[in-house]
Amino acid sequence: MMTLLRMQEVSVTRSTRPVLRSATLALHEGERLAVRGGIGAGKSTLLLAALGLLEHQSGSIEMLGQPCKVEDDFVPHRGKVGLLFQDPDDQLIGPTVLEDVEFGPLNLGWDAHRAHHAADDALDQVGLLHLSERPVHELSGGEKRLVALAGLLAMKPTVLLLDEPTVSLDNDTTERIIEILLASKLSMLIATHDPLCIDRLATRSVLLDRGAITDQSESVHQV
Repeated sequence: MMTLLRMQEVSVTRSTRPVLRSATLALHEGERLAVRGGIGAGKSTLLLAALGLLEHQSGSIEMLGQPCKVEDDFVPHRGKVGLLFQDPDDQLIGPTVLEDVEFGPLNLGWDAHRAHHAADDALDQVGLLHLSERPVHELSGGEKRLVALAGLLAMKPTVLLLDEPTVSLDNDTTERIIEILLASKLSMLIATHDPLCIDRLATRSVLLDRGAITDQSESVHQV
């Protein structure tokens, strides 16, 4: 089984305060690995560190079988490994839904026709194709989360990193997000404290407590 992401002894310090403490984990092909932990445990920091997006981080990271030590090592993987932010307002940048979802594929160098087709497919996948021309600022919170997810799916990733994907959503939108993620068949690293998200999505989980991974649990479900 291929290891898609390996983090070994990864530590992050912010303003002299340790946020991650020698965190070690591996995500294998076909897994949906949940990182459990309460507010302030370091879950968001773990996901950002996995993509090499933080200063003052140490340790070793392998992504899709390749060691990543400096920025140029991470860049080629950032389309194949997509990060869903906890707050979609931090992720959405296009004036309309379609333009926002097209942005990722265009940024990867795809031509306009291919990017448009991928965006349409992704919006159809999340059930929002009918909102293609809607200004992003007119969307509800749940719709913004779905558009942000569509933006990742449009880039045809291998791995999704999900930061609290069901936080602050109503029950219907939570169920919709979970069903979309299950149907995608993608490997995932899911940072969450939502028991429903863990129960429905995770094939395995670990606990992150005060910046340290303190247990490696057994499988939750089989894929």
